[in-house]
Amino acid sequence: MRSSEIIKPVKKVRGGVKVSHSKNTKDMPVKRLSAPEIVTLPMSQHIGAPCIPTVKVGDTVKVGQVIGDSDKYVSAPIHASVSGKVSAIKEIRTATGNVSQAVIIENDGEMTELEGLESPKVETREELISAVRQSGLVGLGGAGFPTHVKLNFKPDSGVDTLIINAAECEPYITVDYRECIENSENIFDGVHWIKQLLGFKKCVLAVEDNKPEAIKLFEHIASTNDENDEIKVMPLKSKYPQGAEKMMVLSATGRKVPPGKLPADVGCVVMNVASAAFIARYLKTGKPLVSRSMTVDGKAVMTPQNVRVPVGTEIEYIIQACGGYREDPVKIITGGPMMGASIVDTHHPILKSNNAILVLGQKDISIKKETDCIRCGRCAAVCPMSLVPTLIERHARAKDITHLKLAGTMVCMECGSCAYSCPAGRPLVQYMRNAKAVLREAQK
Repeated sequence: MRSSEIIKPVKKVRGGVKVSHSKNTKDMPVKRLSAPEIVTLPMSQHIGAPCIPTVKVGDTVKVGQVIGDSDKYVSAPIHASVSGKVSAIKEIRTATGNVSQAVIIENDGEMTELEGLESPKVETREELISAVRQSGLVGLGGAGFPTHVKLNFKPDSGVDTLIINAAECEPYITVDYRECIENSENIFDGVHWIKQLLGFKKCVLAVEDNKPEAIKLFEHIASTNDENDEIKVMPLKSKYPQGAEKMMVLSATGRKVPPGKLPADVGCVVMNVASAAFIARYLKTGKPLVSRSMTVDGKAVMTPQNVRVPVGTEIEYIIQACGGYREDPVKIITGGPMMGASIVDTHHPILKSNNAILVLGQKDISIKKETDCIRCGRCAAVCPMSLVPTLIERHARAKDITHLKLAGTMVCMECGSCAYSCPAGRPLVQYMRNAKAVLREAQK
């Protein structure tokens, strides 16, 4: 094994907080659940333009068949995750609170795949980007940005570094770690395809150092499969929000992404580790994104575990498949406890971008009573974007547009580090969202 496979972060990330890892399911292999009787597939499952249904009520569909698409650039097609009959097309409210048209399919129990699903021909840059779009892939780390858009940078734009994000810094969630352990060969195959066809000069696989088995496995594969020594493994200090895109770019390259810019503007593309593995599987099989892995955890669920379910499966169905409720939940969250969305209705379908369902009990949550700000400055000290949340809150209350812009309001990535560290229990993330809403309203 070459020692050069391991590299240290180029630059230390500012701020952040130490959170309890609570990686209770890290040693639990992903278990595929049986498909539900009904799946609900919203036409808006990604950042960008929603899809338009390409089927009608009464149509028979098969697994992998396109049921929704759009001619807009920032979009990704949606495929049937079960075979059966389209029973309804109607507007629903998703777990994020958005209203979306949805295609509802009654499962026939056969899981019959669409004829003709096969490995696509991919020999050029354009063919790879087209294949990724056809696969329906959006970021599997939670953001939901269409992956083909991220990869479609200009060849002469100076983009030279591919960063594979396996940090998984949110508490509880372990599906990316399981992807590293169970599908490491696909991860490297995906990386090689992307590097070769898109012309990246180097690749960094970034993993938090609380995942030593994944680091060891990546070291081994990199040392035996990377003849040109272009793929590096970078262990990161376990600190939240180390896995955020801008933080990742800074750690891996020392480059700082300016406000309002993307990693590509400083020569980088950041991709979730599960997305890289999926690209390899799609190029080998031609089967689009119709299911995804999720962590189900929390004191209020009977059997915490990692599961794989068809996209569009109802959250309540997944919880019941994990044994149901051990106790009345205090809070149910889609995603992680820091940046996830709290829900009050478990009859929402899961989307492509959902990576966890947390069913939290009394022992999981410590709710602070909100009191007056004591001006301790902890929120500013931990902010990875060097913002002062309390100052932004004050300007938002005054609707002071000029000072909200000067304070960098729109730079906030809502990581929650400020609220986590606040001894007064102030909901600072909500205040930051309110401040952004004030700016957006002023722009209208």
